[in-house]
Amino acid sequence: MIIGGLQRFTLSDYPGRPAAVIFTQGCNFRCPFCHNGSLLAPKNDAQQITETEVLGFLEKRKQQLGGVVISGGEPTLQPDLAEFIGKIKKMGFAVKLDTNGSNPEVLEKLLKDSLVDYIAMDIKAPLTKYNTLCGVNADTRSICRSIAIIAKTINHHFRTTWVKPLLDENDISKAGELLPASSKYVIQPFQPAMALDSSLRKTQCENNW
Repeated sequence: MIIGGLQRFTLSDYPGRPAAVIFTQGCNFRCPFCHNGSLLAPKNDAQQITETEVLGFLEKRKQQLGGVVISGGEPTLQPDLAEFIGKIKKMGFAVKLDTNGSNPEVLEKLLKDSLVDYIAMDIKAPLTKYNTLCGVNADTRSICRSIAIIAKTINHHFRTTWVKPLLDENDISKAGELLPASSKYVIQPFQPAMALDSSLRKTQCENNW
């Protein structure tokens, strides 16, 4: 596992559970509004947090934490993700996965093997604007397939970051139409201060006027 960060405690990232958050390094999207830009590109070995360090920390916190969130970057890019989650599950933790939904085959395998207890998937935009909001030519068929897999198999929610310079109310409505009515859908506010696209950072000042 290539690990770029560790948040040792959170009450807001895993619904109903105190948790730690593991941030994997590397992402296949380049969302202009991304605030985790440091996690997008590979790091050298000296900058990485080792798997041994993370597992050692979790071993010591088994009585204080109820869950572990694996976020990113995009965790499904990690070839040893299933093996790593297996080690966490053996410690007794529930596991939540944050994903952009670009790798439905990986999600399907993780769910089949009962390695994930909760999934949060980002819905970047309505399909007509997906490439703009994720910064690459996305395979929207994979996005739709991931939605279907998640919605019918596991505790979950979907979420969209409302980047008002790029998405209007109709876009938000259209994005929501991609989801089953039974799925929880969360609209997140855009935090411009650390946006990957520096032109979006000015909205922070504009919002303060």
